[in-house]
Amino acid sequence: MTHLRKMMLEELERRNYAQTTIDCYIQTIEDFARYFRRPPDQLTPDHIREYQAYLFRERKLAASTVTQRLAALRFFYTRTIKKAWSVADTPYPKKTRHLPSILSPEELAHLIDSSQTRFHRVVLMTLYGTGVRRFELTRLQIPDIDSRRMVIHSRGGKGRQDRDVMLSPTLLKALRDYWRGLKRKPTEWLFPGGSRHTSKDPVLSGAARSGVLKPR
Repeated sequence: MTHLRKMMLEELERRNYAQTTIDCYIQTIEDFARYFRRPPDQLTPDHIREYQAYLFRERKLAASTVTQRLAALRFFYTRTIKKAWSVADTPYPKKTRHLPSILSPEELAHLIDSSQTRFHRVVLMTLYGTGVRRFELTRLQIPDIDSRRMVIHSRGGKGRQDRDVMLSPTLLKALRDYWRGLKRKPTEWLFPGGSRHTSKDPVLSGAARSGVLKPR
């Protein structure tokens, strides 16, 4: 795997793939080879089909996750070891789309007012008021809050794209109150340690994942 891993890593880096995608693709090929206990360049389309069925049947993975795994396998075969890939033999699974549960303005106000900490409150307000993803929120820096133009600069979002989102007067006031209440003022990040809090906190991660904080 060492030589093949190096080859695949170089191909991914040459195309400037995001680090999260690189890690996912590399781990997928390692898992694929581990499942059959053979080097991945010795595995055939029949093995790919069996592996795809295994991901659904035994691992119970979502369709979007299986699609990502197939994308990794396709990259390995077509870009790394230069072998043919048949879309007909390895179709991407159909996705099931569900409508998110969206709170009414009254329910949302109750949720925010029920926050146990000031940190929870301002994070919930920022997620709802801007529509940024949790990952984007954890990367917000102090200079990203542009009160003159009333926008927030979100950097490195989906597809590593930067964007500006609207900053409401209500959210601006909440952010200022949050800032004034901090005993230790951060020098760079708006929410220091935010990645740890938002990824593990059941209230924040559950609300963002379910879509209840999506603006109406």
